[in-house]
Amino acid sequence: MSVKLSKLFGMDIYDSEAGYKGKVYEVIINLEKGKLETLTTEPLKVKTKADAKKILTEKSIPYRNVKSVKDIIIVSNRDVPVEEDAKPEAPAASRYTRYNYSRR
Repeated sequence: MSVKLSKLFGMDIYDSEAGYKGKVYEVIINLEKGKLETLTTEPLKVKTKADAKKILTEKSIPYRNVKSVKDIIIVSNRDVPVEEDAKPEAPAASRYTRYNYSRR
């Protein structure tokens, strides 16, 4: 299932026990990885870096905690551990890989 990024703005956020967390004001994207990183429940239009840091640490939800997005956003109560960027494993060698079956 896919959802447009623009649809996330203003959506209500609830935890898995139906506790209200707030509305989505900002969506932070990691452009290098191409992943959503964070949803904030307050706008990031602040005057100092300290205020921005406070919002990012206290008033935001890591996107890895999002369990479901449809009419509302449901997030996990517990912090989901960060997944390391795993390199894809090489496929296991089969008994057919050592033979070349190409046409001559």
